[in-house]
Amino acid sequence: MKSRVAGTVPQASVDSSIPAQPSTPLQPAEAANALARLLEKRIKGGTEEYRSSQNAARQRLDALISPRSSTTLEVAGALHLGQPAFLPPDEEGYARLRHLDAGLRMIETAFPQVSTDVEICRLTCTMLEGAWRSRALTPAREEKQTTACTCPLCRRLPTPPARTLGDYNWRQSAGRPLTVKAWPYREELDSVLTAGWIWVRQLNDLERDLGLRHRFEDDILVFHEYKRVIETIDTASVIRLVEGRLAEDFSTNSARALVCGLYAAHKRSADEYWLQQHQAGSARLPQTNPLSQSAYSALQMLDCLFWHVSPDTELWQEEHLASLLLCRVIDDMADVRVDSLTGEISNFWLADIPTHTKALYAACTIALIKYGCMPEAHHPMWNTWLMNSTIVWLGLTGRHALWFDGITQGLPPAEECPLCDLQPNACAGILTNGTTLTIAPRPTAPTLSPRTAELSALCRAQFPRTWSLFDAELHAFEALHGPWQGNTAGAWEILRRTYIAAVEASMDAPSPDRARQVQQDAGAVGSEMFSTLYDPRTGREDTALLSYMFGCAHPHFIWNATGYRPSGVTGDWLDG
Repeated sequence: MKSRVAGTVPQASVDSSIPAQPSTPLQPAEAANALARLLEKRIKGGTEEYRSSQNAARQRLDALISPRSSTTLEVAGALHLGQPAFLPPDEEGYARLRHLDAGLRMIETAFPQVSTDVEICRLTCTMLEGAWRSRALTPAREEKQTTACTCPLCRRLPTPPARTLGDYNWRQSAGRPLTVKAWPYREELDSVLTAGWIWVRQLNDLERDLGLRHRFEDDILVFHEYKRVIETIDTASVIRLVEGRLAEDFSTNSARALVCGLYAAHKRSADEYWLQQHQAGSARLPQTNPLSQSAYSALQMLDCLFWHVSPDTELWQEEHLASLLLCRVIDDMADVRVDSLTGEISNFWLADIPTHTKALYAACTIALIKYGCMPEAHHPMWNTWLMNSTIVWLGLTGRHALWFDGITQGLPPAEECPLCDLQPNACAGILTNGTTLTIAPRPTAPTLSPRTAELSALCRAQFPRTWSLFDAELHAFEALHGPWQGNTAGAWEILRRTYIAAVEASMDAPSPDRARQVQQDAGAVGSEMFSTLYDPRTGREDTALLSYMFGCAHPHFIWNATGYRPSGVTGDWLDG
């Protein structure tokens, strides 16, 4: 656990205003409200530097299009919304919370720098216990939206394909398809998640190296959310680590990793307990869960803040938190069917939230990916590549349903498509004061730069049916990004076997086998080509292009993953 670069991350100041532990344990609904208040207190408003970068990006895009009419959609700030009424935990739940608290007290005593992290963990797990019991014992409610929504987004929600547990055998974390996760010569990176986190660090660290790029022992990555690892985390091992003070070279992230490990172990324990109750017939779990928009957002913040390392100076910036939350939403978007089958409670698409709100959040992910394609997005803050790298990681691992579930019969019309016309948006107020999505004719570059023109020419020669669509998307991408300077050969090989293959499959008769072939080959090309995205000269360029094509380009396979059809909770294994 010893740090190679101790002291590179500024240590957080102790928050004396937050009690170490209330004398009387809070009930889940009270914990949810306390968590929302804590987050609201911590979140910092946007910086002038960030607003200047956004304005510069907007002015650059406005120069490419004539002023035209636009449509706006309002997204409410999640933390200002009401919390649901959760049932109190049962005896098993209280026992889990006591076990958690023993470990948290040890960490907080030794490392007061992470008192806020500890309190977030304590409140989140209390809320989670109440959510699970409420889900099991409260009759399922009908969706609050009583009439069909006619907004531009809801009109385009897809009809999902039916899925069963057997469709997801390929998706378990241990094994295929990434046998080579990042660098073939680094055996310790033989993990699906680790390579993705390190990749994001490299994207962020090229100009402002915080010393995080190659540090594996001392941070969040130590505690993977995999069952085979979580089973080894218990209070006794935490005490041993605390007594050793995580080696002589302490960093705040070391203690945060311990808190994260305890949270992951607690969540796993609660998940498995209620699934066992379901399978034994002692409880019947509905496909929905009682999480509200606010409760979901607060719950996901714990995962986001712990697992995505950032400098303390940016940890609570609202722009940073928005990207963390929407990163989880896009992950849930692709995971919804398997999460429903395996009983996952914290999936956004399973939450007790109106369909319109879910569609708004899905649109926010597209708007944020587009924003991340612009060079202006990456200067003001360190952790700005997370959303774009997330969608690329989804597309290249084969673990998610991005291609598998996204292929539908026929191509939707591209003309006047509200998803194509979503304007780039950092969605900074999604937790606090809300954000406004704008739908207006998208800008397009008048000509392609040399390397992008080469990609267009390759498509025209090899896939003439797809060329006009692909070429139009390249023009739209370069309007956002500017001239592309990526690795033409590597990007083409990936796009040929992912986005273009999926568009070609959409033009043919529907075939589950063909869809599965595209999905599996997406994982194979990820295994073969992922290391090229680490190239410091072209990695960011390739990541930007791939994120646009995977997440924003017509016909929007990621949007097609928003569809969901309930089926029985029959899973006997959990994600990972």
